[in-house]
Amino acid sequence: MKRIILYVLLSAFNLGFSQEAPKVMKTQFSSEALAQKLQDVNGKEISMRNILKQHQGKVLVLDFWAGWCRDCIKAFPKAKELEASNPNIDFVFLSLERSKDGFDKSLERFEMKEKENYWFSSGWKNDFNNDVDLNWIPRYIVVDQKSDIAKYYAISPEDPEIQSTIDNLTK
Repeated sequence: MKRIILYVLLSAFNLGFSQEAPKVMKTQFSSEALAQKLQDVNGKEISMRNILKQHQGKVLVLDFWAGWCRDCIKAFPKAKELEASNPNIDFVFLSLERSKDGFDKSLERFEMKEKENYWFSSGWKNDFNNDVDLNWIPRYIVVDQKSDIAKYYAISPEDPEIQSTIDNLTK
């Protein structure tokens, strides 16, 4: 009986704190979102527009994460598998660390220094994250060769739609 009560309580708790899929699956980023500034590992500001421009002509996976996020940490092994199984696809990691120091420490701790990483120095609530309805992490977005959104909403690197979207874009 105690197990049943515990299960019900845990289920109720989880229902209140889970990702909610956006009502509209967008196919393009707004101009405000594209103007959003992030910082690279050296602290240099760059707009989301310029990040996407650097990857135009390639399929790109945006991976939203933070070192304080248990769900992100649990997803890291599968995210690394997704990246390893798609060597011709670009991956950009967008960190939601709370500080530059936290960002630097997480890059070191999770062995991500060699990857393309940026962090939102403006915090979670900003034009880009608001535009993509970011309400939880991890989150994955697949961007096509023209910088349009091909897969808007995935919450796990194991989501089969990520791989099928990549496969369809690279045929």
